[in-house]
Amino acid sequence: MKTKGETLGNDVLQRMREDVLSCALEPGMKLRFETLRQRYDVSFSTLREALARLVAEGLVVAEGQRGFKVAPVSIADLEDLTDARVLLERELLRRAMINGDDAWEANILASYHKMDRLQARLGEEYYKVAEWSALHAAFHESLVQAGHSPVLLEMRAKLFDRANRYRRMSSQFRKKWRPKEIEHKAIMDATLDRDAKALDLIERHIRETTENLVEFAGHLFEDTSASTSTAA
Repeated sequence: MKTKGETLGNDVLQRMREDVLSCALEPGMKLRFETLRQRYDVSFSTLREALARLVAEGLVVAEGQRGFKVAPVSIADLEDLTDARVLLERELLRRAMINGDDAWEANILASYHKMDRLQARLGEEYYKVAEWSALHAAFHESLVQAGHSPVLLEMRAKLFDRANRYRRMSSQFRKKWRPKEIEHKAIMDATLDRDAKALDLIERHIRETTENLVEFAGHLFEDTSASTSTAA
């Protein structure tokens, strides 16, 4: 049973993580303890624990005696993150298609249905809604859940969360509508058919976000590592 302090610490961690992923705390932003304490209404020790967790996840950077800042975004980080995600996603999906059973298939179908129905109700602004983001993450996790490697699955989950900042940025700068529902169904169908083309489809799905950002918003990344803004 969690203590009150553990529950509060976990709540603050979740709130801070979401603020980083949504860019409410902007890439490169200095994280001052006093302003964070006012923002989240918690003690310095609770904040320090949450920040340490976010450093471990690669979402926050520790600057020695100078404190902390939100991890900056860059083309190099995006491309490296993308390559790492592709390697893990392909391997886990390959394993899942070998080991997956009826329960695995049923979970994929259920996860897709929930995500697809909500997306249809929300329309073109679906990606701005936290509930859809959660269902989207659950669908992608369902595809690889039968990969039977807790270590690889944990690594994959952390990289998926790190990539969320870039996904949200990509949505803001997209020049044309991306038919994600078609992509997701194609990936699902190929996976359930145990068709090897599912591996190429998931890779294309991941890399498209990177290509969109590099093409249309790459210039915005140049100064994030030198940002002097502070948490407000």
